[in-house]
Amino acid sequence: MSGDPILRARRLSKGYRLYASPRDRIVESLWRGRKKLHHEVWALTDVSLDIDRGETVGVIGRNGAGKSTFLQLVTGTVQPTSGTIEVHGRIAALLELGAGFNPDFTGRENIHLNAALLGLTPKQIAERYTSIVAFAELGEHIERPVRTYSSGMYMRLAFAVAAHVDADLLIVDEALSVGDAFFAQKCMRFLRRFQETGSILFVSHDTAAVLGFCDRVVWLDQGRVRAIGPAKPVVEDYLADAAKAAQGDAESGNRVRRMTIDESGRSATTVDGRLAFINASPHRNDLELFAFRPDAASFGRGQAEIVGVRMETEDGNPFSWCVGGEMVTLAIDILGHAAISRPIVGFLVKDRLGQHLFGDNTYLSHEGDAVPIAPGERLRARFRFRMPILAIGTYTVAVAIADGNVTDHIQHHWIHDALAFTSHASSAATGLVGVPMHEISLERTVG
Repeated sequence: MSGDPILRARRLSKGYRLYASPRDRIVESLWRGRKKLHHEVWALTDVSLDIDRGETVGVIGRNGAGKSTFLQLVTGTVQPTSGTIEVHGRIAALLELGAGFNPDFTGRENIHLNAALLGLTPKQIAERYTSIVAFAELGEHIERPVRTYSSGMYMRLAFAVAAHVDADLLIVDEALSVGDAFFAQKCMRFLRRFQETGSILFVSHDTAAVLGFCDRVVWLDQGRVRAIGPAKPVVEDYLADAAKAAQGDAESGNRVRRMTIDESGRSATTVDGRLAFINASPHRNDLELFAFRPDAASFGRGQAEIVGVRMETEDGNPFSWCVGGEMVTLAIDILGHAAISRPIVGFLVKDRLGQHLFGDNTYLSHEGDAVPIAPGERLRARFRFRMPILAIGTYTVAVAIADGNVTDHIQHHWIHDALAFTSHASSAATGLVGVPMHEISLERTVG
């Protein structure tokens, strides 16, 4: 542990008194302890934790494990029954969407209210108001009562305020589970930058998110700390315990699941044997493709501009759905504004947490055969590949044009989320992406 943690909790416990009726509460108070008519329920028992500056700590556990109670104690909205907690710095918390908002106030009024609750002065709020509104991307809704907002709009407003309070410790409790893919990516970029200087307490049921985002993890179980340690082993133990509770310890017998890949099938048009089944199912069209967003967040020197991005099927039709294994083409159109001698065009496919799943660029295939462009000329890069099996969720594609080589280049135009697609139904068994299978068999064996 660091000698100067931003948060130090020691033996925190929180108990609640439960009464059979309001009458029992009154009778007990009149008897002043001589008559006990309640029983105690402990939401949290003997929890100790230090969070170092610049550290991201995850909190996992089943429903009722004490996660929300712990966060309420950290933020000071609930007082502990016993134990101590010290926070050295300013906290910004996203405990639940709309917490601290007045439903009858407009978005603008709630920005002033919420920012003041988080410790900003009127002068600081006035200086940052325009930036907060721009981050939230609510348009004319900023002047409407927040009771008219959707859950995604609540999240936009709450996150925009929290992102501008110069917090030392940011608490995020399932706040990224709502909202569209593009705003979620913006939030994740903010959180990644915040990790460089601040501390984060991240609570989620999404263990993949915890693994990809947190340095350490606290596993709470029935109000007690079950484990604290590096993210990977703690999450693995948690998942094993959850599976054990759900399935018991029964052995699976001598059943064998065998998967093989037919090398000769590399050039097959259809890779996954489940394609026919899914084509006939209601989930056939469950992958939506969103159009190219030229106004998405971007950066670069600007001597070349990405003017078009699209995905196509083998037949040249717009790509709209997949089950994994289909050949698709990602086409990226470039317009030159100045002479570029060694252009490199690339892409990245990211999940909702901004984790890079796969991508590529044109450098290796054209290292000795550069295709320079002059001002006013156009260039098209095409990437043809087999689509992996994607788990349920929303994905975005980042695209970029640079000049130089992979180690030394100038970025001219990088678009963070040029387009997005959503997979609602998936045959991926586990992991971030699935591998299209040529054969899956199940058979009895002897011995």
